[in-house]
Amino acid sequence: MGQKVNPKGLRLGITTTWRSRWFSGGESYIQNLREDVILRRALMKKYRHAAVADVEIERNSKSVKVIITTSRPGVLIGRGGSGIEDISKFIKDTVFPGQKVTLDVEVKEIRQFEENAALVAQNVAEQLEKRMPFRRVLKSMLDQIEKTRGVEGVKISVSGRLNGAEMSRTEWLSRGQIPLHTLRADIDFARDVARTTYGAIGIKVWIYKGLKFEDKK
Repeated sequence: MGQKVNPKGLRLGITTTWRSRWFSGGESYIQNLREDVILRRALMKKYRHAAVADVEIERNSKSVKVIITTSRPGVLIGRGGSGIEDISKFIKDTVFPGQKVTLDVEVKEIRQFEENAALVAQNVAEQLEKRMPFRRVLKSMLDQIEKTRGVEGVKISVSGRLNGAEMSRTEWLSRGQIPLHTLRADIDFARDVARTTYGAIGIKVWIYKGLKFEDKK
């Protein structure tokens, strides 16, 4: 099973937590879920240049809190916090048009992008879109991640018309260990797509950060 399913979904409640944290039922559940999907996709697309790794959403009966994790917080926050106001306006216009919603936007910084699978996948996609040879991209990225403290294993897979080849194929490189069947293994996983002149190239990244154990109370 570890080879077939999303490593994060398999470990929900064990080593990872939910990206959307709220409770609802019936029609309100459907509406909240739709809003979360639209909000997350819109932010990831609009602020891709700001290296946004993830968007977490917390709700209660009165307000909505959006937590954006990024390696470039200055790009999002802007001068004097003007960027936060722009983000809030964009969210209200896109997701909550005509609704009175108390919105709180928080930006979290990721100090080392090599620890985050989503940012690594974005970095690989940007280099492939610049027509860099995929083997050189993968090897250089693995060398960078391998030097990062706390990372015990990494695997990067690319699939598509690599280097403009006639037939699509899948290639991957790895360093260290990736125990996909161990549920207490802290594995960060992400996917991205590089839009090249030859077509789309899919990218998958696994980063293993060691085992997680419950704190003894």
